[in-house]
Amino acid sequence: MGSDEGTARTDPASAVWGPTAPAHRRYERRSAVGTGEAAWERASRSVLRWGVKTRSGFSVPDDVEVQPGRRLEVRFRIGPVVVREPVEVVAVVRTDDRVGFAYRTLPGHPVDGEESFIVSRDGDTVWLTLRSLTRPSTTRAWALVFPVLRAAQVVVRWRYRRALR
Repeated sequence: MGSDEGTARTDPASAVWGPTAPAHRRYERRSAVGTGEAAWERASRSVLRWGVKTRSGFSVPDDVEVQPGRRLEVRFRIGPVVVREPVEVVAVVRTDDRVGFAYRTLPGHPVDGEESFIVSRDGDTVWLTLRSLTRPSTTRAWALVFPVLRAAQVVVRWRYRRALR
């Protein structure tokens, strides 16, 4: 086990997230997802297979474990509309007490930035840490609706925090 840490700005390998450039909105939240070895095994396995995203209403092309450098399109359906989110995995962490990954958005994504999902354990408690850096997309149509997307992020993050419970 180890870390395939690339140039992730959300630094999923570190317990303490250092300073970031002010160009993006910064978000970090840690939530308990369970206790004990079984909770650790379930949560760490799920996070490395996009479980936080898929259990929050998103779909990914397959159930393959995350890999650094892999590009894919995450999708979210809102009624008849399918929102496509092109991303690239920029870091994967696998240690005895910390598992997770970070992905960066690619052109065409509704926002510009990076997001990470980290499962860690502190004693018997298993935690999910969410970190993100966001700003308006470089795609003009998405940039125009950024205030609406920020409101949607509140709901999506709530779903993320409950996804591994």
